[in-house]
Amino acid sequence: MGDWSRAGGWTTLVDMIELNLEQVRVLGCLLEKERTVPDSYPMTLNGLVTACNQSSNRFPVVAYDASTVQRAVDDLKDMGLMRFVHPSHGERTTKFRQVIDERLALLPTEAAVLCILFVRGPQTVAEIRSRTERLHAFDSNDEVEEALRRLAAQAQPLVRAVDRRWTHTFDQADITSPATGAHPYAESGISVRPSRDATVLEERIAALEAKVEHLYAVLGEEPPTQ
Repeated sequence: MGDWSRAGGWTTLVDMIELNLEQVRVLGCLLEKERTVPDSYPMTLNGLVTACNQSSNRFPVVAYDASTVQRAVDDLKDMGLMRFVHPSHGERTTKFRQVIDERLALLPTEAAVLCILFVRGPQTVAEIRSRTERLHAFDSNDEVEEALRRLAAQAQPLVRAVDRRWTHTFDQADITSPATGAHPYAESGISVRPSRDATVLEERIAALEAKVEHLYAVLGEEPPTQ
């Protein structure tokens, strides 16, 4: 696996980075917490386990133990996507920080998009915009689409469109995730697209979810389990 940069200063990324579900979740949580709770970042193992297992703002909901998360961070370190922050004077615990944004030279908009796809699975443009509010305040759906197009236009695309939703390409299993909202006829090759009314309703629901999440964040509370 090589290094890649828009600036062309590094060697070309020859092989696409392939991650399993645990590694994707860990990276997504680190990207998220770095931007939303910087005072708690870098993260301890316990904090990372809690972040991975959140019942809100996650798809799928998981129940990883410490050994599962530790194995994921060890693998990510070997891939050059994470660094360990070893205890300094007065500290006892090793902490972890992601460097995938540095490794892939991601812009803030692109890092926000990948983060939300990592922790919540495939989503529409409207869902991405509403759910990245605390990561990056996009001014419009067009700005989200611009970030997605840049990510998809790389020599090794980092995202791809699946019907009306977008998914990252680091874990191919994500493409067939229930989060895609795949129609029962999808496997037959029949293309079934939702109506305009369904699209509008979906966008309104996503906007309302974002507002509720923001209110809980302001209050410093965890949303109730659904």
